[in-house]
Parts: sequence; C-alpha cells; structure tokens
Amino acid sequence: MASQPEQTTRGVPEKSTWQTVKSILAASSGNLVEWFDFYVYSFFSVYFAQHFFSGTGQTGAFMSTAGVFFVGFLMRPVGGYIFGRVSDRYGRKASMLSSILLMCAGSLAMAVLPTADSVGVLAPILLTIVRCIQGISVGGEYGSTATFMSEVATSGKRGFFSSFQYVTLVGGQLLASLLAVIMTHTLGDEQISAGWWRLPFVIGAVAAIVSLWLRSGLTETTSHIDRNAAGSGSLREVFRHQRAFWVVFGITAIGSLVFYVFTTYMQKYLINTAGFPKGQTADAMTICLLIFILMQPLAGALSDKIGRKNNMLIFVIGMVVLPVPLLALIGSQSSIVVSGLFIVIAMVFVSLYTSISGVVKAEMFPAHIRGLGVGFTYAIANSLFGGSAEYVALFLKNQGVGGIFPWYVVVMSVLGLIAVLAMHDNRKHSTLDNPENSAYRVKDPNA
Repeated sequence: MASQPEQTTRGVPEKSTWQTVKSILAASSGNLVEWFDFYVYSFFSVYFAQHFFSGTGQTGAFMSTAGVFFVGFLMRPVGGYIFGRVSDRYGRKASMLSSILLMCAGSLAMAVLPTADSVGVLAPILLTIVRCIQGISVGGEYGSTATFMSEVATSGKRGFFSSFQYVTLVGGQLLASLLAVIMTHTLGDEQISAGWWRLPFVIGAVAAIVSLWLRSGLTETTSHIDRNAAGSGSLREVFRHQRAFWVVFGITAIGSLVFYVFTTYMQKYLINTAGFPKGQTADAMTICLLIFILMQPLAGALSDKIGRKNNMLIFVIGMVVLPVPLLALIGSQSSIVVSGLFIVIAMVFVSLYTSISGVVKAEMFPAHIRGLGVGFTYAIANSLFGGSAEYVALFLKNQGVGGIFPWYVVVMSVLGLIAVLAMHDNRKHSTLDNPENSAYRVKDPNA
C-alpha cells in the first residue's frame, strides 16, 4: 500500500499552502521555459526574418515569419490531442515531462538552422518543420499544465493559484523580450542579425533540462480510477460535453486573439506602424509585459471573489469597446511612453481572461477527460485565432487596409460574449469543486 492516499480529482486531499506553492512553482517552471522558447522566435524574428526570406522587403519578411509562426500554431491541436490523451490516460506528470523534452529538442534545432544564404529555399522549409515540432510541444503543454495547476490549487483560491500559469507564460515572453533588450544594447542590431539571434534558443534548451529536473518531483493529481474510467482521454467522450466544448472554444478564440494582439503583435505594430526603433520598442514591451505579469494574481484572486463568469464578462465587454480606439491611438503616437500606457490599459482587461484561462476551462470538464478537453479544445481555437493574429494584421496592412483589423477583433469579441453568456457560475457548477452536481456534468447513458 502507498504511504499516503493517492490524490484524485474527485476529492484531492487538502495540501498546506507551502505544498501547493511548491507544486505550482515546479509545474510552472516548465511552462515558463516552454513559452520562453516559443516566444524567442517572435521577438528575434525581426533580426533573422530576412535571412530565411530574402528579397521580400521588411514587411514581406515579417509577414512570412508570422506565417511560419501561424503554421506552428496549427500544430497545436496535434499536440493538444497527443499530450491531452497522455495526460488523461497516464497522468499529468507524464505529459508535462514529455512536452518539455520535445521543446528542448526543437530549441536546439532552431539554434543550428541553416539560412537561405547556405541552403536556399530549403531554409524556410526547415524553419517551418522545426516550428511545427515546437507547436506540438506547446500545444501539449497548455492542457497538461492548466489541468494540473487547477487540480492542485487550494479550493476557494483556484483563481489566484492558477493565475501563475500565465505569470510564467508571460514571464517566458518577458524573459525573451528582456533578452532582446540586453542583446540589443550590448551587441547591436547588426551583430544580432549576423548570427547572435541563435543564442536565445541555446539558452532555452539548457533551461528545459533544469525544468525537467524540477518537474520530475511532482506528485500526480489523478487517480487510477480517473485514468482508467470509460472514455478516459477520448475525443468521443469530450464531444459528449457539447456545452463545455463550445464555451471553451469561444472564450479561447477571443482570449487568444487579443492576447497575441496586445503582446506579441505589438512589437511589430510599434515598429512597422508607429515607426519606433527596434531597441526602443523592445524596452517598452519589456516594461508592459512586466506590469502585465503583476496583474495576473490580482485578477485571478478577483475571480475567486466575484466568480469566473463575471471576470470574463468584464473582459469581453472591454474588448468589444476598446480595440478600435486603442489601436488607433497606439499607432499614432510620437512618444513610446504614451503608446505603452495605452497598451497597459488593454492589458488590464486582457488579464481578466489570462489569469483564469486554465482554471475556467478545467472547471467545465470531468477528471477523466479534463486534460484532453482543455488542451485539445484550447489548441484548436488558439491556433486558428491566436496564431493567425499577427499574420492577419500584417496581411491587411500589406494590402493597404490595416484599419479593418481592429474591427475584426471587435467582431470576434462579440462572438466571445455569446460564449461567456453560455457559461455557468463556477461557484455552483465547477467540476473541480462540485463534480457530481455541476451543470456541465453529462449523464452516463449506461447509468
């Protein structure tokens, strides 16, 4: 017999605050590394874009690397399915360890990729393949980490503790941005473009090994019963939970879109539309992302008080009203400080979603399909609407109709509002805290 009761998502034994914090930190360390590796591509693509896509001009090269970024996103549902199934059938820990190993391999491959000068048209093909590998890894990372952190979090404080998923997610983005700032000021644009852009990918691969060690000490949050339940880790079982599936899809579509608009795409928007220098832009985005990180626990704690649905309502209403005026103001400023302030205003509303992004979805699916339900559903919507954000914006600008893009965000926000209205209040209908009586529960046809 085991020395202590095995945890089960139908009734996880209460841990001390310190035990919970240690588990959250260990799980989120890998999350930070995964997203650092993924975002390094976005932040440093402004330096290597024309090495892989020569003869297209700056906007064309940016658009091509954004297209590869999007292709990487399209692989996320594959990762969401593979690792989501592993998570539900073999445990969250096994899934998280596997995904971080795959990301490590992808980062090492990025560090040694040949450019168009040496292999010609093969360069962008190899770049795309490596980004697909990383997309599969990140697609699996989200669902496993979100479910683990939601399950291990203390009841009544799940919003607060789960917010650290995006603390580390944005932290990975911040570290990528900070590294860009340091390298810009110490090496300069020319040296980074000449080959130093490879260094961040080496750093990411090494950090992944450290994360692997930290995650190896995690305690599994699912029970043998959950992992061997009928339909465990199957898409057929996920699709039986229609309401949960479509609500998660809808809120992820708008949440991912605006997250990438006001974080990743903002770097290129400030350079390509507002006309700010690359180094100055990197400085501004680093500060904005640091502020954004600090917002996460506050917004997560707010959801524990007012409910996840109310958090989401404030978020989507803000995204219906703000994108058109804010993007116009950000792009027309002569001061990077003023543009940064407008970005922070947008981030306040976005944080109401990002802080609870994992737990709000985990609370809609039962334990035996939670990893797949969260990870796969999120990955589909995230790849279609989050991954395409940069490409759509740059494509419309390249066609001379960039002003349409903010209205596209508004339309998606209206659709997101419909999804939020279809949510249940987690304080009564959480499959984590009230699994047998949640309105998301689907009656067993064999019962």
